[in-house]
This record gives sequence, structure tokens and C-alpha cells, in this order.
Amino acid sequence: MSESQREANPESYFRGGRDLFTDAGLRDRPRSPAPAVPSVATITEPARETPVHEETDVLVVGGGPAGTAAALAARRLGQRVTLVERYGDLGGLSAGGLVIWIDRMTDWEGTPVIAGIGAELLDRLPEGALAGPGPELWGSTEPEQVAHWRERLSAFRETVCRSPMIDPEWLKIVSHEALVGEGVRVLLHSWVVAAIGGGGADGDVVRGAIFESKQGRRAILAKVVVDATGDLDVIAQAGGAFVTDAQTDGTGGNVQHTMNTAFTWTGVDMGRWLEFKRTDPAGHRALMNRGRELLGYLDTPHVGWRDDVVVFMGPRMSGYSGLDVEHLSAVELESRRRMVDHLDFFRREAPGFEGAWIMLAAPQIGVRMTRRLAGLHPMSADEWRAGVRHPDEIGVSPSPSQKFPTISVPYRALVPHRLDGVVVGGRHVASDAATQAFMREIPQCWMTGQAAGTAAAVAARTGLAPRALDVGEIRRELRRQGAFLHEPAATGAVR
Repeated sequence: MSESQREANPESYFRGGRDLFTDAGLRDRPRSPAPAVPSVATITEPARETPVHEETDVLVVGGGPAGTAAALAARRLGQRVTLVERYGDLGGLSAGGLVIWIDRMTDWEGTPVIAGIGAELLDRLPEGALAGPGPELWGSTEPEQVAHWRERLSAFRETVCRSPMIDPEWLKIVSHEALVGEGVRVLLHSWVVAAIGGGGADGDVVRGAIFESKQGRRAILAKVVVDATGDLDVIAQAGGAFVTDAQTDGTGGNVQHTMNTAFTWTGVDMGRWLEFKRTDPAGHRALMNRGRELLGYLDTPHVGWRDDVVVFMGPRMSGYSGLDVEHLSAVELESRRRMVDHLDFFRREAPGFEGAWIMLAAPQIGVRMTRRLAGLHPMSADEWRAGVRHPDEIGVSPSPSQKFPTISVPYRALVPHRLDGVVVGGRHVASDAATQAFMREIPQCWMTGQAAGTAAAVAARTGLAPRALDVGEIRRELRRQGAFLHEPAATGAVR
């Protein structure tokens, strides 16, 4: 709607009415653009020389939580570090994807088991940029505290946790300032499109990556690469082994098989909304059911980092692949349509939402699962349910419920089967699907990213392949950087 149209019909614009898309309403509009007709044609590109942009010790590909932590960890071990990120900021889905709810970092007793760089970044956020219970409440089961923090996504299974809401813009700022302040080279607006090395016989070594930007196609050479892309792009480009079991036929009933673009609104009174939920639960249920009936879906509003900001983590859509550009395009369009439908409904029906307006649709699409590493030792639900503590543990994750102990994360889950010169951190570490359901969360990505960066720095310094490193040395460095690990310490290589 143009500025003149808004002035002529301000009420229609304020409502966020469906006339923005179609007067026929939600059910009559096309759900997605027609798919492209597949082509079998190819073109031949002329051979060319690719200039080397720079040489570095550790190249980190991806600037999300895992990549940010990896770059800081490697730099703190004295290595030259370059981070390449395709967007214009750092933080990945925790910032650009509006996954501003930082999932649990404490165990069920309140011990912060995900610490280190992730906790440090949260501590750097200024006053007003983080909302969550203080350390004195972590692990509390007091009913009043649980009821209060449950509505703010900081209490689970009747236990208060460290699980704050954060201002995504401030997370971008503190992440970037932390990296450049410690001497990490950060290249934004640069998309890695190929690995240098790999793709051949056993013992292949990744020696860097090729990226494209406004300057064209360039290469970065590195002693060690950290794949923190989230989709395991570097490993895949290098011909490494991976697992992909995300369902794209629409049958995936699990949230792991869905995609969405999250969104935030402001101009809301979330205190009034929460009071409505508390004092009139039947009315709240009726309202939500009415929305589902009218729209065919309805996502739950959550309090943001302040009471006049609301975040919607969905609606989630199944039957799409995060590796297919046609699917990504369709989900982006449909997500924004559904955002407007939500706005229209909540303004008309929901207490506290009468003056709501769109603050931001996430610049990054929410993808949960594409590829996972086929590593030396994938994490499995059978092992963590049995309480296995790995001798090469490089991190500890909270467990899904009080029935299970904290979960030991092995270094071998970060190391590829065949390729050398590369380690991984982030949601694509080696695991089964049930384990990936929590290992993809933001704190776990900080944790595995810090471990990957530490290992990469030790490998670059010693000249050893990541699989040949002494895990005891990695663990000592992680502890020095504030990471939480169980005893006893491991020694020896992981081959």
C-alpha cells in the first residue's frame, strides 16, 4: 500500500487487512507460486583464475552463534582468524532469525552447564536488552516463580531456568564488537560457494574456501576451517559424508521438519494479554480456537525482551527443504502473508493487541534441519538416556527432562569421518534426529562452536589434523575459557 493510499484509507492500513493481498480472503488466495519448470540445459563457463583474498590460520564459515563462538575461541588461542558471513550482521538465527528466546542453559538444579562464550555474550548485553530470571532463581520450583516465568519461556517442567529473551539488535552489536575487539577479521556480505580441497581419496584435506561478494569470486586459504554454516555447506562442498533425514513431503509431524519466518510486533500490552490468559482461561482457549478456525492455523504470542514487544516463532510450515531455493522463496512469501493474517486477527480479537504494528519480519528464515555431519561418533538418544559420559567430552547440554542426567557431548561428533583440515560446530554436529532436536538450540550452538574453534586453533598451532589432537589439551583450553565440563579429563587422540 502506497503512502497516498494509507492517507486515503488509514483504517484499512491500520487493520493490516487482507486487502493487502486479496479481497477474497485467506482461503481463496494462492498458497505459493507455481514451481519452476525443471531444465536439463547446462552452460559451460570459461576457466578462470580466482584471486586469493587472504591467508589465515583459522577460517570460520558462518557468523551465527556457533561461528561467533568459534572465532572468539580460536582468536583467544593466538591464531589469525577470519570469519565469513553471508548476511550483514552476526548472531545468525539468534538475531537475524528472531530466535530471541535463548533456550535452557542450566540443568534442573540451576547449574549453568552451558557457560563460556555464550554466557559471556549474554552478560555483555546492556540493561533493557535481556529479560529473564536472575541466578538466584535458576533451579527454583516455587509455584509463583514458575507461573511467572513460564509465560516468559523461562520455566519448564515446573522449574525456573536460565532461558532469557534478548534484544536481537543488541546481540548483533555485542557479537560483532567482541570479535573485532579481539582482532578477528570479519567479512560480511560474503557467501562461501565452494571448499578448497576435499572430494577425492581417503585423507583429503580442506585448505580453505571460495566465496563470492560484490568484489566477485575470491579465495581464502587456511590451515583449518570451521564449518559453522548450519547446513554443513563446507563439508558437503568438499565431498564429505553427511546425513539428511528432514522430511519434505509434508508428512513430517515433528517440528524438526518445519520452516518459518518469525516476526515481532510492538505497540502491544503483553501485561494485559497475560492477565487475560490468567483470569479467563476459557475465553483464551475460545479465542485461540476461533483464530485456528478462521485462518487454518494460529501461532502463540510470546512476551519479548520488554512488555510492549511480542514475538511469534511461527507459524511453522512442513513439506519444504531448506536446501531448495524454490521452497525457501515460497516459505518467505507465505510466512509474511500469515504474519498479516495474524495481525488482522489479533488486533480485532485479542486484549492488549489493539494498537499492534509490525516491528520486523526476520531477515533470516527459520530452518531447523537440513544436513548433519556423519562424524566419528554421532550423538544418540540411547546413549544420553543411559547417562553415558564420553571420554572426549567437550561440552555438556541440559537434558530434556528431569528423568535424564545432563548430556555429554563428544569431540568426535565435531570431526568428519574422512576429511581433514575441518571441524564443525552448530546445529549440524553428528547426531541422530532426536538428539538434534535440542543440539540445534542457540546455547548448544555456542557450546559446540566454542569447542570447534578451540580445536581448530590447536590444530593450526600444532600442524596436526583435528582427529589427531590430544583431547585433554582441548578440554584444558575450554575450561580456561570458562566452559563447563564433567570430570575426569580425557587424553589422547580420537581416531
